Amino acid sequence: MKRDRNRSACEPPPWDVLDAANRYYSEKLRTYGPTPKGVDWNGAESQNRRFEQLVSLFRECRSFSLNDIGCGYGALLEFLASRGHDIDYRGYDISNDMVQTARSRHPARRNAVFSRGSRPNEAADYSVASGIFNVKAGANDADWLQYMHGALDEMNRFSIRGFAFNCLSTYSDADRRRADLYYADPRHLFHRCMTRYARNVGLLHDYGLHEFTILVRKNEESIS
Repeated sequence: MKRDRNRSACEPPPWDVLDAANRYYSEKLRTYGPTPKGVDWNGAESQNRRFEQLVSLFRECRSFSLNDIGCGYGALLEFLASRGHDIDYRGYDISNDMVQTARSRHPARRNAVFSRGSRPNEAADYSVASGIFNVKAGANDADWLQYMHGALDEMNRFSIRGFAFNCLSTYSDADRRRADLYYADPRHLFHRCMTRYARNVGLLHDYGLHEFTILVRKNEESIS
C-alpha cells in the first residue's frame, strides 16, 4: 500500500487493503465456522484471556454502551452477557460474512446491533478492538502504523469514557513471527495514548500471549 499524502491519517486504508482483510477473515470463517479459529485465534482459552484484559477497562460497570470494532461473530458480546453485563452493544466488522453470522447467532439479543464497517458511526461509553491491527494485508509497516494511529484517533473520538485495544508485540520471539502480521512497539503506543488521549493509561503485557493490551480511561484530566 503506497501512502497517499493527501489522505487523512484518520481515514481507513484504501479499500483494496480492507478487502484483502475481509477476504482473509471470511475464509477463516468458512473454514472453521463461528469459533475462535474462525477469527484467527488459536482457541477459546487464548480468546477469553484476551477478553479478560479488554474488559478490565470497565470491570466495575454493569450498564453501559459499547462499540466492539472487529466484532467477528459476536464472541465478546457472549462473553460479557455470561458475566452479567447489561450493555447497549454495537458491533462492527469489515467482513460481511462475519456480520451476517453474528446477526444469525444473536437474533433476539436485546440492545445488540451488528454493522459492516471499519469504524464506529456513533459514540459509546467505551470502545474495544481485538485483533484488528494484526493482519496488515500487504501494507508495509510504516503505512500500517499510520493507519493504526488514525484508527486510534477514531476510537478516542467515539469513546466517551475510554477505550481498549490489543496488538501483537515487538517483544514476540523473532522465530515465531509471521511476515503477513504486524508487530507493534508497546512503548510507542503507550506514549501516544498518554500524550494524545488521557493521563490514565494502562499497558498490560503480562498475560502469557505474544501481545499486549492498552487501556485508555478518560477523566477530567484527559487531553483534548
